[in-house]
Amino acid sequence: MKTEDRCKKVELILSDVDGVLTDGGLIFDNQGIEIKRFHVRDGLAIKLWRRGGFKFGVLTARTSHIVKLRSTELGVDVVRQGFEEKLPVAQEVANELGLTLEQVCYIGDDLPDLPVMRSVGLAVTVADACDEVRAMAHHVTKRSGGHGAVREAIEHITKAKGVWDDLIRKYTGK
Repeated sequence: MKTEDRCKKVELILSDVDGVLTDGGLIFDNQGIEIKRFHVRDGLAIKLWRRGGFKFGVLTARTSHIVKLRSTELGVDVVRQGFEEKLPVAQEVANELGLTLEQVCYIGDDLPDLPVMRSVGLAVTVADACDEVRAMAHHVTKRSGGHGAVREAIEHITKAKGVWDDLIRKYTGK
């Protein structure tokens, strides 16, 4: 099946956090508080995706307060942290939303993401993902994790669905 055909079926995007929404670096201050850097364009794309009537969620093995804060700020529909076995959680989320895994896009970057990526309708990875993940993904972004890769993936999906121009009309006036 062509990637564009896979994109047309997507109703839910689930994304890993570290290495996808961030550059994968783990930064701690002197008090041991974790700091993450998110790309603002990824945030706007997530908001646009949601305004289009679609769902967005994060699914990560780590647990971080900043992920909860950023997700709330963006209105993310699903936040699941602390799950090293991601496939059962992805299936549970899809079921809760009345979707099949074929209607899910998962964006990952490393080996723990492979089981989910093998099971969803659209598997996306970032340019700097590990070799095994890039080899099995349906779509590899040109941008690295934390540098607008999620924005690029959302643009790709919404353009295939024929809704990108509608989503950005507020800004372009066209």
